[in-house]
Amino acid sequence: MKILVGLSGGVDSALTAALLKEQGHEEVAGAIMSTWDPSFPAPKAHGNACFGPEEQDIETAAGVARALNIPFYVIDCRGQFKKIVLENFKDEYKKGRTPNPCVICNSFIKFGALPAAAAAQGIEFDKFATGHYARIEEKDGKFLLKTAIDMTRDQTYFLYRLTQGQLSKTIFPLGAYTKKEVRALAKAKNIPVADKEDSQDFYCGDYNDILKFDAAPGSIVDKTGKILGTHGGVWNFTVGKRKGVGISGSKEPLYVTQLLAKQNLVVVGPKKDLYKDFFTASDLSWPAGAPANSFRAKVKIRQMHPPAPAAVTLKNDKAEIKFDEPQMSITSGQSAVFYDGDTVLGGGIID
Repeated sequence: MKILVGLSGGVDSALTAALLKEQGHEEVAGAIMSTWDPSFPAPKAHGNACFGPEEQDIETAAGVARALNIPFYVIDCRGQFKKIVLENFKDEYKKGRTPNPCVICNSFIKFGALPAAAAAQGIEFDKFATGHYARIEEKDGKFLLKTAIDMTRDQTYFLYRLTQGQLSKTIFPLGAYTKKEVRALAKAKNIPVADKEDSQDFYCGDYNDILKFDAAPGSIVDKTGKILGTHGGVWNFTVGKRKGVGISGSKEPLYVTQLLAKQNLVVVGPKKDLYKDFFTASDLSWPAGAPANSFRAKVKIRQMHPPAPAAVTLKNDKAEIKFDEPQMSITSGQSAVFYDGDTVLGGGIID
């Protein structure tokens, strides 16, 4: 079998390539996707992020490929990334929503444009592999997306939009390992990036470098409409934010509870106002097919949110979610992902 590994310059993808090569496949090759547009200003901050100047990551990934003695390719995905990921990012923020670009990138770029562009370049491969912490299980002719053994590293929240076609051609070798085991194995195999820190953010600079919106001053209000302050644009805020809101003199801490883009208002309130038990989600995706119109599931509303039990009802291409207990900071634009035990049922974008 010929396998193409999506390399990033990090330890997870590097160990993925090493493990697959050891299994004796016909050929293992590495490919990194190029997404950075040099017309963007260099980030004022520096960090290990997914989107940013990429020369160092490309050279690091190339070094991994040399160490493993596997072919290496740089795949140009800049056009698709800009059109799909960055435009969605800007459009959602303009609407007062908080998008998750990693969800969009995985679905359309990393597991879409990257392997498609590689194949178009004449690179032959039967399966595409990445260093994501997740598992795929084939059952009754369907490919199920399942959580990783190491739940502290599980990345299925970012992968719920993968299709049957994508899952059938994907391998996740690290799904059965803990992060500690991955580091230890990488060191034992003398992989050059064994100690490299993990990528933490989408972008390490100021989001306004990407958004490039003109200032749009508006009011910060409480839930009664009382004006408490001013803001320079709703995109500078997200539900749950407390620090840097720009209000002083309050008797208790105030959090952003709602963004009303059409009215250009930022609504704030006490922490208790962040808790809600009901929301809807749209743009639904079901990796193994849509379930019944009404079902129970554990629902995750952001990557670090422990999945909480809820009743889910499908109605008019939307999902209505009623948590058993109120949850904090349900944020429009983020994803809601539905789990049945360790199996990902699907998910959607929070309205």
